[in-house]
Amino acid sequence: MKRHHLKILLALLVSASACTSASAADDAKVKTIMDAAIKPLMEKNAIPGIAVAVSVDGQDHVYNYGVVSKDTGKPVVPTTLFELGSISKTFTVTLASHAEVLGQLSLSDTASKYLPAMKGKPFGDIKLLNLGTHTAGGFPLQVPDDVKTDKQLMAYLQGWKPSYDAGTHRTYANPSIGMLGYITAKAMHRRFEAAMQDELFPSLGLKSTFIDIPKSKLADYAQGYTRADVPARMTPAVLSSEAYGIKSTASDMIRFLDANMGLVKLNGKLQQAITNTHTGYFNVNPMIQDLIWEQYPYPATQQELMDNNSNAMLKTLPVSEIAPPMKPRDDVWINKTGSTNGFGAYVAFIPKEKLGIVILANKNYPNEDRVAAAYQILTALKTAN
Repeated sequence: MKRHHLKILLALLVSASACTSASAADDAKVKTIMDAAIKPLMEKNAIPGIAVAVSVDGQDHVYNYGVVSKDTGKPVVPTTLFELGSISKTFTVTLASHAEVLGQLSLSDTASKYLPAMKGKPFGDIKLLNLGTHTAGGFPLQVPDDVKTDKQLMAYLQGWKPSYDAGTHRTYANPSIGMLGYITAKAMHRRFEAAMQDELFPSLGLKSTFIDIPKSKLADYAQGYTRADVPARMTPAVLSSEAYGIKSTASDMIRFLDANMGLVKLNGKLQQAITNTHTGYFNVNPMIQDLIWEQYPYPATQQELMDNNSNAMLKTLPVSEIAPPMKPRDDVWINKTGSTNGFGAYVAFIPKEKLGIVILANKNYPNEDRVAAAYQILTALKTAN
């Protein structure tokens, strides 16, 4: 009997050793692919530090490069926090979509349902869906500088006049998505920051993702740098939490992408809410506008992705409504860029291939270079598999 148990134990040890060796070999292969793309990217743009993570067939790999601060020389580590910029918007629509699944709001509702002071005003007639797809009628990229309080924000919205009919043009703007987050929080009877940090982030299994970084984690907060290499970090402002205020790690962000690909076990209603954010509502050829997420028929070319993630997409562009909306599908490339004055980020995933990538940097550098690096890595990983 003892000999039989010994054989079983030896077999398990051999099996575990083989799995460890295979895992190490896979990790080394991925690391080689990473180095080939990330090291030249950092050199070209003088980026102090980058955290990059990939998901390959449900397995996550995270790699760290460079330093969190040029002054201290402290290396980037798994706990390093980076500003996400506009990638924060994908969490805002996830919260809104979850609120819809739970029956707390409907994206077909108008703003005045939740903001009675907007009744009879153009903003009050805007549907929440248009706020989440950059098609509300034309807002400036940023909240005006003289709007510093909620009272001033409401006064600004009461006087706002659209430049075109909702659903006819796409204007990338922080005020519109910011107001979707603001209204969602009202519908949930919560502060937006509390709804995110106390409910959504924990439900997603994110342990190092914050709007307000706790004191115990401040040492992990990377120093950002502008394109001119001037130290910079974001300053909180009206609607900044809703539009661009989240900080996170590469590990947490790759888990978020895994959740978007259905590779993480979540509450069924939350998973449905996440999937719903991939619904296609407007054509901005060749890009399809989802709830904040931007998707492309797969395979997409590198040039298409670079062109449609460039600053040219900040202009007002005509759109055509997809009616009925395009149901979420797997054969697409879904992505989002994010920038603050001192940070640059990019996330992309291909559900069909079970491939995803997160690139977080403590410098603002061109979107096109982020896309090119991600495309190189995901293409190499697909070929290697």
